[in-house]
Amino acid sequence: MALARNAPNDLDAFWMPFTANRQFKKNPRMFVAARDMHYTTADGRQVLDGTAGLWCCNAGHCRPKITEAIQKQAAELDYAPAFQMGHPVAFELANRIIDIAPKGIEHVFYTNSGSESVETALKIAIAYHRARGEGTRTRLIGRERGYHGVNFGGISVGGIVNNRKFFGSLLTGVDHLPHTHLAENAFSKGQPEHGATLADDLERIVALHGAETIAAVIVEPMAGSTGVLLPPKGYLEKLRAITRKHGILLIFDEVITGFGRLGSAFAAQHFDVLPDMMTTAKGLTNGVIPMGAVLTTAAVHDAFMQGPEHMIELFHGYTYSGNPIAAACGIATLETYKEEGLFERACELEGYWQDALHSLKGTRHVIDIRNMGLIGAVELEGIPGEPTRRAFTAFLKAYEKGILIRTTGDIIAMSPPLIISKAQIDQLIGTLGEVLRSLD
Repeated sequence: MALARNAPNDLDAFWMPFTANRQFKKNPRMFVAARDMHYTTADGRQVLDGTAGLWCCNAGHCRPKITEAIQKQAAELDYAPAFQMGHPVAFELANRIIDIAPKGIEHVFYTNSGSESVETALKIAIAYHRARGEGTRTRLIGRERGYHGVNFGGISVGGIVNNRKFFGSLLTGVDHLPHTHLAENAFSKGQPEHGATLADDLERIVALHGAETIAAVIVEPMAGSTGVLLPPKGYLEKLRAITRKHGILLIFDEVITGFGRLGSAFAAQHFDVLPDMMTTAKGLTNGVIPMGAVLTTAAVHDAFMQGPEHMIELFHGYTYSGNPIAAACGIATLETYKEEGLFERACELEGYWQDALHSLKGTRHVIDIRNMGLIGAVELEGIPGEPTRRAFTAFLKAYEKGILIRTTGDIIAMSPPLIISKAQIDQLIGTLGEVLRSLD
């Protein structure tokens, strides 16, 4: 069967995710190839990737080592079950992940996406307390404007209105911390100065519900999908102290921040705050093969390792947990990061990226700019009565001018592959400036 490489004859069957389907299908934007920092469109244009796909292609596109590893593994062992069976590649990848994880993180549970990683971590948190004889701890605490994937647990602890309001009452027993996006922190470079005391609201929630009812708090150390919301100085440290004080597990959602985005393997290392669990996906396999993982401390893992040895300790898992091809892809991805020094490169480029991004201050409609590592956001003044329209117009114009950006509300978010050059940063930000100046 010949595949439609450039022009599918019918766009109707595919119901596209997080997409204005009617608008897209009237004027489709098709990528047909990719290499390193660029996509190729159906009409042959090169588009500079300013978003690492969807925050995931940290090493760029179609990297030879990753491609070769997938091809070799597919020809050798395509699939093996992970229930009561194993294969060496999954164990090797787990060891490689732990090698770069924060000290104190010792175990890996495989999933297939960030959404599944979140569901898994939430389930483990509740089961952990039950295993320790504290079965009343079932309540979960998220944060306003948080994004934790799209499954029921994730949207329940998440705090993005449109992701929640269409889907009923969601999980019960969930509460939310306030978000950390404060007007007084506008145009912050790195961690903002104001807002650490927002973490103290957790004490109010504990007082309201009782610590003995709360299983876990889940936050993104740096919130990405909601528009790059940065943690104020001291905020994460306060959350860690309060959760530890009350015996509550702390989960860092590192689906975006994991694997070099902030210049360290994980944000937990960047901020020097150790959570009890970390959710990962995206950069684990460079976005090439779906895979996620929940990373846990020994204390969390060992709480389950009780009772008869022939009994299953955790009744949870997926058909594709530790899939051989995904695992081989993950190993090749981690080797690419290491061999090319991409985490260090993110550190080296952070200052240049920051200066370029903040050069847009004063540009028409720009009301805030914020950055950390190789992530940045430009927030635009919205059009009264037409939320998201100005940023979406910028997205379309940027695509026509040869750069890929991402929008959420009236915020433009960028997270380029870690292989980006200074000249490409100049191109990305320079073109974005042209686009912004052309907006009504």
